[in-house]
Amino acid sequence: MSFTSDHRRAVTLLALCQGLLLTNTVILMAVNALTGFMLAENKMFATLPAMTYVVGSALTAMPMSAFMRLRGRKRGFISGTLLAIFGACICAVAVMLKSFWGLCLGTFFIGCYNATGGFYRFAAADAVAGSDKARAISLVLAGGIIGGLIGPESSKLTKDWLPVTYAGTYLSLVAFAIIAIALQSRLKLPAIAAELHDKPARPLREIARQPKFVVAVMSAALGYGVMNLLMVATPLAMNFCGHPFSEGVFVLEWHVVGMFLPSFFTGDLIKRFGAMKVIIVGTLLNFVAISIALSGVSVAHFWFALVVLGLGWNFMFIGGTALLTETYEPQEKSRVQGFNDMLVFATMAVSSSSAGVLVNAKGWEIVNYAAVPFVSIALLAALWLATRRTVGLPKVA
Repeated sequence: MSFTSDHRRAVTLLALCQGLLLTNTVILMAVNALTGFMLAENKMFATLPAMTYVVGSALTAMPMSAFMRLRGRKRGFISGTLLAIFGACICAVAVMLKSFWGLCLGTFFIGCYNATGGFYRFAAADAVAGSDKARAISLVLAGGIIGGLIGPESSKLTKDWLPVTYAGTYLSLVAFAIIAIALQSRLKLPAIAAELHDKPARPLREIARQPKFVVAVMSAALGYGVMNLLMVATPLAMNFCGHPFSEGVFVLEWHVVGMFLPSFFTGDLIKRFGAMKVIIVGTLLNFVAISIALSGVSVAHFWFALVVLGLGWNFMFIGGTALLTETYEPQEKSRVQGFNDMLVFATMAVSSSSAGVLVNAKGWEIVNYAAVPFVSIALLAALWLATRRTVGLPKVA
């Protein structure tokens, strides 16, 4: 690895911050749908708190990207984490008062933290140069394994902390956010606003017309959307199948391991084989996960499907992120990164809202069948771009 000591320090701190962000996310994955089901009068809306979490992310992505460009990434990260503390407190109070809409409001603010944390990977790419960008992105995302280990256990320990089930779990998010702020305050990152370039920035619509940009966004957005659809539905589906909460947490724990453990080598795979091949393998792994999920509803089936789903997401998301960094100039990156993440979170918002409706009305099988067309679109797009490169057709940006 050719990282300097400053590079290693930045990547390590960002990876730890990513771990705390994912601790937050995994805890919400474990309890949001179940809490929503507990509080909602209409059980079809059980995953609405998961949707408002993602809506908060989608609406915050571009404004926060602009804020970071003007005020720096560190201030952006800290601001987002403060919103998480505010949102977690609202959620805890809402659960105590049995307010479904209060819970949705709180998860919206926590979603703002998720949006700012989404820029950890881009901050890592900015901190290093050239071919090390994919490795830096991959290593920072590998920090999510911390969330996979801490989040599920924390949700089990805090589930009954307070008189109302899950209220203590939401309150525990405050402690993780405070630790994140302590780490964020130690970051030393390049000033985005200080970057100058001879050429003016291109309009966003011109950048977005690049085939490489389209495939990069589709890989990240559809990979995240499909993963989110199945992941959000899993706790409810397992509950309907009679599996206890502890088994659902166990499955989500290993899902997150599947999502982030491969990050220790995904960057090297991209460096050796290219982002396109990694993305294509990721889509194929998604099909494998769906096949496993459709073959049975035992804990083992849920576990195996979610582990493979996590691995497929890893290849599609990191591959898409690495490909995206090839589509813009330095003076364009803030807008492009923010636009990309807004599209990713918007896709997740649709999948989150759909998960509850589908699993309640149609069952676990239909949730999986619904994912097939979107994985197919991502695969066909990636194959199309890879074929253009292979056969020597006009070069695509």
